[in-house]
Amino acid sequence: MNDLVNLVDRYIAMWNETNSGRRKELISRVWTETGSYVDPVGQGENPAAIDTMVAGVQARYPGHRFTRTGDVDGHNDRIRFGWQLGPADGPPIVTGIDVGVVVDGKLEQITGFFDHVAVAHPAE
Repeated sequence: MNDLVNLVDRYIAMWNETNSGRRKELISRVWTETGSYVDPVGQGENPAAIDTMVAGVQARYPGHRFTRTGDVDGHNDRIRFGWQLGPADGPPIVTGIDVGVVVDGKLEQITGFFDHVAVAHPAE
């Protein structure tokens, strides 16, 4: 289980890494070459598309960070975990869970679900 927790923590770190080179390195350590991500507002069909998607979220919500909100649950090749996105000094603006498939110690698929969305768009 420690391997899954480490994988999920690197995945969360990927969402928070604003340096493009370091983020791409994290992506290569976290995702398979055919990895895919989908949630209600975005998707990425390979590591390059996932990088673009993450950069877009960071641009839209500057200063916000993702955190894992509980334990990582896993069995067979499946994982799930809770997360939140918010500013360092305030309540989260989005909470949710991700469910994924792990292949050879890397993420092959993640499907994100939103539990609570506090705002539809950032303040301008």
